[in-house]
Amino acid sequence: MKPLSYHIATVLGLGDRLPAPGTTAGSLPAVVGWWMAMVFLPTPAARLAATLVGAAVVFAVGIWASMTESARRGQGDPGPVVIDEVAGQWLTMVPALLLVDNQSSSSLGLSAAVGFFFFRFFDVAKPWPVKSFEKLPGGVGIMADDIAAGCYAAIVLAIVLFLT
Repeated sequence: MKPLSYHIATVLGLGDRLPAPGTTAGSLPAVVGWWMAMVFLPTPAARLAATLVGAAVVFAVGIWASMTESARRGQGDPGPVVIDEVAGQWLTMVPALLLVDNQSSSSLGLSAAVGFFFFRFFDVAKPWPVKSFEKLPGGVGIMADDIAAGCYAAIVLAIVLFLT
């Protein structure tokens, strides 16, 4: 039986099972899960609160889980550890809840798709100072670069949503 940290860090084992862990196993389930949660939440305020609290909780728990799993594997930032993508992807989606007037499932779905691609771009490209956050110790370093990539992606998503 695998420890709880394994299931959290690898998003229920998806990081070990799917190809291209960051994209497929972390970000895609995160954005689909976000969209599904938004469809069922009744108000814009509830959606925003769930997104912010969800990202914060995933970040905090992810620090512990990713640190524990990386120690178990004997690697600094193992590829199958994808909980960091979940936190960054959810943070990316905040502008959709602040700037999209018509928060229908299709409007939020389109914003989720665009946010997914922006987050993946910044997570892979790691522009300054995103890459430098990887040097932070333990689980903080594993999680922080994706939070920084999520901030960049959120800014670009906000600009796109504002201009459309």
